[in-house]
Amino acid sequence: MATMKVNELAKDDLFWQIEYKHDRCTMCGRCVAACPFKAIVAGVEKRRKVVSEDIKPNPKVYFQTVPVIKQVLDTYNFCRGCGICERVCPNDAIRPVRNPDFRFPAKYRGFEGDPFKRGGRNNLEVGDRTLDKIRIGRISQMTDPSLDAQRHTFDLLTPFGRVLSPDEINFQVDKEGNLVVKDNLPPVRWIYPIIIGDMSIGALSWRVWEALAIATAYLNEVVGIPIRMCSGEGGVPVRLLKSKYLKYMILQIASGHFGWNRIINAMPHMVEDPAGILIKIGQGAKPGDGGLLMAKKVAKHIQEIRGVPRTDLLSPPNHQGLYSIEESVQKMFLSMSAAFKFRVPVAIKVAASATSVSVYNNLLRDPYNIVGGFFLDGIDGGTGAAHEISLDHTGHPVVSILRDCYRAALHQGKQGQIPLWAGGGMGKGWNLAADAFKMICLGANGIFTGKLMIQLAGCVGNDKGKCNACNTGLCPVGICTQDPILVKRLDIDKAAENIVNYFIAVDHELKKLMAPIGNSSLPIGRSTALISTDKSVAERLDIPFAC
Repeated sequence: MATMKVNELAKDDLFWQIEYKHDRCTMCGRCVAACPFKAIVAGVEKRRKVVSEDIKPNPKVYFQTVPVIKQVLDTYNFCRGCGICERVCPNDAIRPVRNPDFRFPAKYRGFEGDPFKRGGRNNLEVGDRTLDKIRIGRISQMTDPSLDAQRHTFDLLTPFGRVLSPDEINFQVDKEGNLVVKDNLPPVRWIYPIIIGDMSIGALSWRVWEALAIATAYLNEVVGIPIRMCSGEGGVPVRLLKSKYLKYMILQIASGHFGWNRIINAMPHMVEDPAGILIKIGQGAKPGDGGLLMAKKVAKHIQEIRGVPRTDLLSPPNHQGLYSIEESVQKMFLSMSAAFKFRVPVAIKVAASATSVSVYNNLLRDPYNIVGGFFLDGIDGGTGAAHEISLDHTGHPVVSILRDCYRAALHQGKQGQIPLWAGGGMGKGWNLAADAFKMICLGANGIFTGKLMIQLAGCVGNDKGKCNACNTGLCPVGICTQDPILVKRLDIDKAAENIVNYFIAVDHELKKLMAPIGNSSLPIGRSTALISTDKSVAERLDIPFAC
């Protein structure tokens, strides 16, 4: 009896198993060549076949060496289920099949002695989200008729920047009897209520990042939808800093301060101010952690932009020197605002948590009136690399925290003064307009989305454990990689076109949701337009329950 190596990694331990049909395979080698993970290899098998060629039974044994495609069993070169092999196979001879009985996370930790890391976002089932249990339930009909979504004019703009109440604005009447503002007002940008979320050059390939920038410029310049895009941590190309398109870009500064030397050096050459500054305190996918960019993704152009050598880039878990809300506000006031001569709104981004409401309450009382936005990132947010333990087991859903922040501002009579932006799983059910509308009704001035954008660009991953290899630098479609061969798989123009078309559709869909409730402007905080089919959700968010 052969000895069984029960402690070794087996095929039934893996997330995905390769289903291979030898009779259909022509051994063209496309699948092996296309797999960036080297999860399959060409091999041979010796097969025994018994045949009888006579009228009477006369068995003969034949041995034949057959070329086959084999699955690799390794803790690094394992199948991620991306399906690229199936896409390139001309004969439908190979495909990955999900293994519901996988044990790989345990095996990986046992073999490597290292926490299991991956990209993507948590793999919770769509349908279990709070937003999926909310419907638009108030429809205007007779006394307050609904609007015509195709013909009516809608105001879909929302503020990015501090909005003062009338009693805080220092008005004065000049000699000619005109009403003028005595003091300078905080800068405000009126933009579309959906921002393309912060994804860095480094986490993304330069080709998909450029596709996002092209789509943003096209939507603004040609379509007339004033979308803004956030740069993410790590800086941006100098040519963008010196171009007129910088006005559509929100520059992010995170705890690692990567790329900011270049931004500061480019300030004298800027022909436009950026749309805003976003100071990232935390993010929803891995709250309490800083950013993480694996060394294998730190290509030469990333080294130049960030001013770093080729090594793992880990941002600190917090901004060094920002140890209190008041101190943070002062430093933002003195640094970011002063650097741009108080022309650019400054916002902060935090991971949604039980402490977020306290932070927001303090910022509302800020005497400098400088914080121009409060970005809440929930547990469903995506990331290029994180420990799986953080992705699946830390963080807070964004919906209830957003609602708490809005009601806290309402209690102070300061709703709308610091615009609330929420993200983390927006568009996870493939319908961004519905998620945006519900969040706005619950108190958000707007939302931000990232993962959906790269899915539109060609990402083959999903939120059920497919691919999730953003951290490896081996993205099979050229999105989350810096490999010069893999990035060529991405068509920049097609990716930009898909994103533009999606936003055109979302713009129509937002109007289709606003028209039935009779709103021609964004229904910020209009929670009475919503109902929930879940009683606990209705009670928690203070919206009507329907059954």
